[in-house]
Amino acid sequence: MRSETTAAERQQAPDAQGADGSPESLRRVAVASFIGTAIEFYDFYIYGTAAALVLNEAFFPTLDPVNATLASFSTYAVAFAARPIGSVVFGHFGDRVGRKSVLVASLLLMGLSTALVGLLPGYDTLGIWAPLLLILLRFLQGIGLGGEWGGAALLAVEHAPKKKRGLYAAFPQLGPSVGFFAATGVFWLLSAVLSDDAFRSWGWRVPFLLSFLLVGVGLFVRLRISETPVFAKVMEAQEASKVPTLDVLRHHPRELLLGAGGMVVAYGLFYTATTYCLAYATGTLDVPRNTMLGLSLVACLFLAAGTWLAATRSDGAGRRKLVLAGAGLSVVWGFVLFPLLDTEQPVLIALALGGALFCMGVVYGPMGAYLPELFGTNVRYSGASLAYNLGGVLGGAVSPLVATRLQAAFGSSSVGWYVSAMAVVSLVCVLALPETRERELT
Repeated sequence: MRSETTAAERQQAPDAQGADGSPESLRRVAVASFIGTAIEFYDFYIYGTAAALVLNEAFFPTLDPVNATLASFSTYAVAFAARPIGSVVFGHFGDRVGRKSVLVASLLLMGLSTALVGLLPGYDTLGIWAPLLLILLRFLQGIGLGGEWGGAALLAVEHAPKKKRGLYAAFPQLGPSVGFFAATGVFWLLSAVLSDDAFRSWGWRVPFLLSFLLVGVGLFVRLRISETPVFAKVMEAQEASKVPTLDVLRHHPRELLLGAGGMVVAYGLFYTATTYCLAYATGTLDVPRNTMLGLSLVACLFLAAGTWLAATRSDGAGRRKLVLAGAGLSVVWGFVLFPLLDTEQPVLIALALGGALFCMGVVYGPMGAYLPELFGTNVRYSGASLAYNLGGVLGGAVSPLVATRLQAAFGSSSVGWYVSAMAVVSLVCVLALPETRERELT
């Protein structure tokens, strides 16, 4: 009998938490991937809500309202430019060192940079340094989130049985829904209990400071799981890529670009229906802030429903078919989003936002398994993360900026056309991709 065990055997031993394939260990992995992703997206989304409501006044008080809003959304967009960089950095180590340790590092970076926004003095105190430091912290947020999604998705997908990869990938995909719900809920509560002056002077900082606590929770959960057995085999066979990003660009450029294109509509819908519509409704339509935050909470339930429905159904119906269905629905919904919103009726606003986020969820849900399945194990972290976050640059970073300009120049209906155009881009890209649910993760 051998006195030593290999790295792969240690990872696959029954007492390794999350690697033995038992229902209990799989549940632990699902919970860990879900909680970590929910926390990181909470951190990311509170910035978007604050950017729509208060950062323009706190950090850009010398600009007129439209340009202050654009400046606020520009700092918001900085993180999207940083996210592909995070994908490269964290993906490199995730494909060479392992998924678990990289996820811990991304959580720390994201959480601490978020909490520091809550401590950052405004323009009245620091002058020009205030927006510059805000941009730096937002950039670090983007780096952290750029490494988060790919690792969390791989944590679930690489542990899951082949026929249930869509089901287990649904858990990290629900993270954004829960993170957005929590972020919006905290802002809604603060807006309800504080005066407007108190909210604008210090209340908006509370959601950022809560990140100190959430980082501790996330670390506790993630430090209790093991490396994925699929990656352990790669390490045992010494097949890890030396420069994963270069290998993705050389051998998988088609999957990278088309996968990014497939994500465009998910990002575009989300950030148009949340960040931009929140600013538009409260600033242009004069819908009360607390009303819009409450309606956003309702809409978030539609996002969760669409995500879970499509992700779990993708194991049987196929990832590609459901993503195409979501993109097709999004083309249609772009035409009705703003006519419903412009009624200023709460029920119809909820329908407008809820319908948009449901369409987004149908696209987004299967992507948790679809993007990882497009790439081999030795470059999967880098490939899936890059595709996911490049889609964010195209669909998420510019959406609030473009929407603000379009609405000012051509009216709100032009923003709906823009949403539909993004949906067509994703539809064409996914049509050019294969189905992947029967692929082995090798």
